[in-house]
Amino acid sequence: MRIIVAGASGFLGIPLVERLRAEGHEVTRLVRRKPAAPDELGWNPAAGHLDPARVQGADAVVNIGGAGVGDKRWTPGYKDEIRTSRVEPTTLLATTIAQLPPEQRPRVFLQGSAVGWYGDTGDTPVEEDAPAGAGFLADVCRVWEAAVRPAEDAGVRVALLRTGLPLDAKGGLLKPQLLPFKLGVGGKLGSGRQWVPWISLEDWVSAVVFVLERDDIHGPVNLVGPEPVRNARFTEAFAGRLHRPAIMPIPGVGLRVLLGEFAGEALRSQRVRPGVLSRAGFTWRHTTVEEALGAALAG
Repeated sequence: MRIIVAGASGFLGIPLVERLRAEGHEVTRLVRRKPAAPDELGWNPAAGHLDPARVQGADAVVNIGGAGVGDKRWTPGYKDEIRTSRVEPTTLLATTIAQLPPEQRPRVFLQGSAVGWYGDTGDTPVEEDAPAGAGFLADVCRVWEAAVRPAEDAGVRVALLRTGLPLDAKGGLLKPQLLPFKLGVGGKLGSGRQWVPWISLEDWVSAVVFVLERDDIHGPVNLVGPEPVRNARFTEAFAGRLHRPAIMPIPGVGLRVLLGEFAGEALRSQRVRPGVLSRAGFTWRHTTVEEALGAALAG
């Protein structure tokens, strides 16, 4: 297939593009600077610029870009960046696709989203049919997913990739925690009772490819491991893989001092299950958090 990818240079985009190319697909990467390689296509979401002729005839579009939610303190300005960095590119891609002649539209649009959609679920397990929860990230996910509607209304198969917490030492949840855990000062967050919707990075990539190739999958898809675990177990498994103790719990008050408003997201409980993937027959390579952490820290 000819596949256009937005967010190709990010933590998730790099391994996804590598996998797609390894399987023989032709990948065009959307970039916001001047294209410097034959496989790059320039665009400017803020200005609403994307050449429809370059999208015409593509078989698939994958949009997984957006500012990192944990990269900076949540000032009003950065919260606006988190939202607009998702909504503007999605809107531009969806409206561009919708304006193409029907026979020239991509067959499938994989749209990034997150399990933040569900808010704090406490101890209640949720699948894809659960309504949106409360909070900033839930609100972001709601408008983010809504922005893809023009493509869906135009008859394109749309799958919403509600991503959990992909585990890899190079980024995401694990990277900022590696040093404190290696120093033996890592620990559970707050009470440690909150549920963690983990998935190995390898399984995340495989799940995206699985959804891409399955014409019968559309709508929201939870990209998480088979069983979420509580933060206390996650912490124990993480420390165990590093052969370090985990005896320094971080109280919620301390997290709020360090992280500000984002601390509330770090302490939320999300017992998210992969209902669509399970029913469709997807096979995880890493079925426990211990296996996923082992793969993430193998290097």
